[in-house]
Amino acid sequence: MLLERIQKPNDIKKISRDELPRLAGEIREFLIEKVSVNGGHLGSNLGAVELTIALHRQLSLPKDKIIFDVGHQSYVHKLLTGRREGFDTLRKYGGMSGFPKRRESDCDAFDTGHSSTSISAGLGLVKARDLKNEKYTVVSVIGDGALTGGLAYEGLNNAAKLKSNYIIILNDNNMSISENVGGMSRYLQGIRTAVGYQNFKSNLEVFLKRSMPSKGDKVVDSLKRVKSSMKQLLVPGMLFEDMGITYLGPVDGHDIGAMERTIKEAKNIKHTVLIHVCTSKGKGYSPAERHPARFHGTGPFEIATGLPKDNSGKACYTDIFSTVMIKLAARNDNVVAITAAMPDGTGLKRYRNIYPDRFFDVGIAEGHAVTFAAGLAAGGLKPIVAVYSSFLQRSYDEILHDVCMDSLPVVFAIDRAGLVGADGETHQGVFDLSYLSNIPNMTVMAPKNKWELSDMMKFAVEYNGPIAVRYPKDEAYCGLQEFRAPIEYGKSEVIYKGSMIALMSVGNMTAVAESVREKLMEKGYSCTLINARFVKPIDTELIRQTAEDHSLIVTMEENVLSGGFGEHVTEYAAVSDLNAEILNIAIPDVFVPHGAVSVLREKLGLDSDSIVQRILKKLSDMEGSLTDV
Repeated sequence: MLLERIQKPNDIKKISRDELPRLAGEIREFLIEKVSVNGGHLGSNLGAVELTIALHRQLSLPKDKIIFDVGHQSYVHKLLTGRREGFDTLRKYGGMSGFPKRRESDCDAFDTGHSSTSISAGLGLVKARDLKNEKYTVVSVIGDGALTGGLAYEGLNNAAKLKSNYIIILNDNNMSISENVGGMSRYLQGIRTAVGYQNFKSNLEVFLKRSMPSKGDKVVDSLKRVKSSMKQLLVPGMLFEDMGITYLGPVDGHDIGAMERTIKEAKNIKHTVLIHVCTSKGKGYSPAERHPARFHGTGPFEIATGLPKDNSGKACYTDIFSTVMIKLAARNDNVVAITAAMPDGTGLKRYRNIYPDRFFDVGIAEGHAVTFAAGLAAGGLKPIVAVYSSFLQRSYDEILHDVCMDSLPVVFAIDRAGLVGADGETHQGVFDLSYLSNIPNMTVMAPKNKWELSDMMKFAVEYNGPIAVRYPKDEAYCGLQEFRAPIEYGKSEVIYKGSMIALMSVGNMTAVAESVREKLMEKGYSCTLINARFVKPIDTELIRQTAEDHSLIVTMEENVLSGGFGEHVTEYAAVSDLNAEILNIAIPDVFVPHGAVSVLREKLGLDSDSIVQRILKKLSDMEGSLTDV
């Protein structure tokens, strides 16, 4: 097996050119096998096999630097740097990350996880190299989907002024997570189909070398020096060349030889050069080729069919949101939906099919999505922005300045809020309660179960101001169905009334709080269970009343402690001189690594057993302080 011969960085250079196609096949088989067990980002890696092989043959790692935009396609890179054994623990707690991690290997030049950052980061590495008079090659690999992000253009704008070598590889597969949209996608499609230029160039070189054996090479070299003029005539636009960036391509990204020759040429150019590489997402595995969006990020699946191993059929919160959106649109012609390149992931695919004129996919451009929504709202529509929590944080200024400052009625449907598990630090949605609740005019809600998500979305559409509904990735909770009091602005819901201990839970932590209450009741403690519902504004009236009736208030949220619901409750109690002890259960001041959500909750002390132990210790400390008095 050729793959077994790659034990450390640069071992691929020991494999002969004739063996490379076989190695590519072995890599694809290996990735399919491992991802089918652990889940992960499959399609993007299958499409980048030959491209990554060519890079590793032309570069010397870790001296040279490769920055993978987002990092979905870094599995092949990890294999070629000797991390094959780590794939048994891929995306598991304490195991290998699904993204580049500097702490994992010196060959991972930059940690990535969000889109459109690689050009800016690569340019920074280039300038650091030059200022320190060091000699190495820097390559940023960015997908055509990521090129819709505004940060990519900010980086390109500066890279165009560079006077030393910097290589950008545009991995163009006409996909981000879903199919790409917008002007850049159409532009690249035009380049892909400009075969006349490519055929003309290739045929001309062959003709000159054959007809002029002694001088053909020199003539070809001279022609290459004026190739930009040829491109201007034969390939419309030439955006990158017009910016001052040398453009090479399009190159077949599955032709290792062609890729190596182009990378070698690019290394000799003394400014920024962009190599346009065309690949097929999911290449080599027919289910992934047929359904690239589904195999972008997949759970465990059956290799023979590509079907998920988890066939429970249980609805997740995204499914509930999907159904509710269709009902809301049917009742209100002003309801429109916006996604940033994720119609499938956010549950808007069915909505798009039924209401195509009221659906907007803006590409990977979350900041634009928010300000675009603000414009729609100013024009009298009711925009609903469906977005993952960790991606919404990329548009903080637009939320503050363009939506909340003018109090425009934009609804934020925040999916993947709280712990998301296997994707790790870059994807954990544990900051949204903090970064949203400190903005004036913003209202923030979180549902306890699937029925409350439906009720909150209906409330949000009727509300005349900025409002966010945050819900987790998990299977939708079906408990507490009998508790469905109407949503009242800023009011919490008392589910069970007790004494001594009051549990105030946010969103999906209500299911955990229900378990905590049962365990405390078994130990003889009387507990009140309150579903907070609103994180902003908090229900100050109920908090004041609860402080009078209970000795201990326990806040529970799947968000960082700093700036979260618990801190707001604690602050209110302090300034109001409320006579009750408060215990905040939240995520500490850390970036949460990858791992199963159940494991992460246990490690962070957010599981029911850990919370019970913390409450008992707090009660013991309170009794001890009374004894001391």
